Amino acid sequence: MTGAHLFAGVAGAVALAWWVRIAPALLRLHSVADLRETKYESRAENLPSLSVIVPARNEAKAIAATLEGLLASNTLKLQILAVDDRSTDATGAIMDAIAAQPEADGRLRVIHVTELPSGWLGKPHAMSLAAEAVKVQWSPEAPMSQKRDMGHPAHTDWLLFTDADVLFAPDIFDRALTYAEANHVDHLVVYPTMILHGLGEHIFVSFCQTLSVWAGRPWRIANRKAKRDFVGVGAFNLIRRSVYEDLGGFVALRMEVVEDMRLGYCVKQAGYVQHGVFARDMVRLRWAESVMGMVENLTKNIFAAFRFRVSLLIAAFLGIILLCATPCVALAIPGPARWAGVAVFAAIILLHLRYWKQFKISPIYVIFFPVGMCLLLYALLRSLLLTLWRGGVLWRGTLYPLDELKRHAGPLR
Repeated sequence: MTGAHLFAGVAGAVALAWWVRIAPALLRLHSVADLRETKYESRAENLPSLSVIVPARNEAKAIAATLEGLLASNTLKLQILAVDDRSTDATGAIMDAIAAQPEADGRLRVIHVTELPSGWLGKPHAMSLAAEAVKVQWSPEAPMSQKRDMGHPAHTDWLLFTDADVLFAPDIFDRALTYAEANHVDHLVVYPTMILHGLGEHIFVSFCQTLSVWAGRPWRIANRKAKRDFVGVGAFNLIRRSVYEDLGGFVALRMEVVEDMRLGYCVKQAGYVQHGVFARDMVRLRWAESVMGMVENLTKNIFAAFRFRVSLLIAAFLGIILLCATPCVALAIPGPARWAGVAVFAAIILLHLRYWKQFKISPIYVIFFPVGMCLLLYALLRSLLLTLWRGGVLWRGTLYPLDELKRHAGPLR
């Protein structure tokens, strides 16, 4: 067998693998709910109560838009807890100024964190602190005068953990709560719409969207028996307060770098009902200011997502080369190999067309598939090497030791 025949066989196997993974997505994605189609009663007083928790460290550029958007929500039984996590910029002052405005109407509470206790990452600590503050503030034992002054019911039914750079449609919470209650959901994740600027950002997100078909199957998340199919997104993690407390809250995830994914995993493994839903433009996120900013963000997360196991990350690195570089090379080789490459990109384009309705990423960016692949491979190696070189994860000015992170890293599969 010649080298050309061997490569054609490999290319054919890769094409088959892509189609085996993409075909179910093309057939089943329609079953994933879209909150834009959810019927709801605006400002319905019978909807459950909600507390939105917004941790922020040095987010002076974004925090005002996020908090003002939250305050514009239609939801009646809503309170917002913004946590200034040791910020060295104007984040805390901006939070206080917005909370003092009449528009806040007592719905926004600001918590300032000045020190990080040992054994904690900053973000899980900030969210845990806010969740505890909700528990105290909304306790049934609180004086009735305090409840009336706050304008809120005696307890919080739901907690929403989000980020400091997320923009929400005014009716998203009413839609989400209506959907969750109607479908008996315990943990609801809304896939955010990325706010993208420039060619590089579109190329990278387009590639990541393609590769996500290997990471999860959104249509199986609602299946309680599909333990390997779960979801957690930091922009919109909506969870029943009782479930959050039953799982131990973020105290149980206090040294977790990818705390959103790990929370989703724990919910699913515990047997609770979890759904991931679409809602285009209703939850919008500016992930980073540039494509290299995206790579910088992934430097913190990727090695952690592989549970700090070098072998797993290297295996993923080689797997991406096999799955993504092979069809690119195959297009340049006449004969069966080229047809295998064409088959792969036909499947990828169909996947993009299916996702276009939800995420607005044009299939045209498939042209730059090799560029996106190189960016992700660079991000994987950067995450691995920098974490090992630093001896831990460096994020927002704090270095978290690798040994301690490994010791607390629970499974994600």
